[in-house]
Amino acid sequence: MIEFEPFQKIPRLFRDMVVTEKIDGTNAQVYVSEGGEVVAGSRKRWITPENDNYGFAAWVLEHRDELSTLGPGKHYGEWWGCGIQRRYGLDEKRFSLFNVKRWNEEPVPRCCNVVPVLHSGLFDLAMVRGVMEELRGRGSVASPGFMQPEGVVIYLPASNQLFKATLEKDEQPKSVGQIQMSKRMK
Repeated sequence: MIEFEPFQKIPRLFRDMVVTEKIDGTNAQVYVSEGGEVVAGSRKRWITPENDNYGFAAWVLEHRDELSTLGPGKHYGEWWGCGIQRRYGLDEKRFSLFNVKRWNEEPVPRCCNVVPVLHSGLFDLAMVRGVMEELRGRGSVASPGFMQPEGVVIYLPASNQLFKATLEKDEQPKSVGQIQMSKRMK
C-alpha cells in the first residue's frame, strides 16, 4: 500500500510580517558548537582562511571569541561591504545577522550588525511597496548615504517563509542577469 502523506496546513496570509533591507553581499554563517568551537560557512559550504569567501573565514577566525557569545547553533547573515557586490561605499566589510527577532532583543557582539528592520506589522502588500519606494528614495538604511540599495526581504512568521523583492529587475530570475552579463563579457 502507498504511504499516506497528509496535506500540509495552510498558514493565513494576513498575519505578521517583518520587512528588512536586503543587503547585496554574500550569504554567510557562523556555527558555534556546544563546546564553543566557531566555524565559518558560506551559503553552500564550510570555509576556511585557506579556502575563503571574500575573507569571511579569516574574519571569523580573528573574531572567534566575540562570535562564540552568539551561543550554540547556526547564525546566518550577510557578509558585505568593501570589495563585495555593491560595496556600499564602505572601506570595511561587515557581518549583519538575519535573525532580527532574536538580535534586536539580545546583545549582539560588537563585531556584528543586524539587518535593518524597515517595517513590522500585519501583511500588507501596499505597505511592502511603500517601504520599497521609501528605500529607493532615501537610500540604504544599513549604509546611510548609499543611494543604490538592493531591495527588501519579507519574513512571514506564520509560514516561516522568506521572500525577496529587489528594486531593479525584480521580474527577472537572477540567472537571466548572469547570462546577459556573460554575453557582454565575450
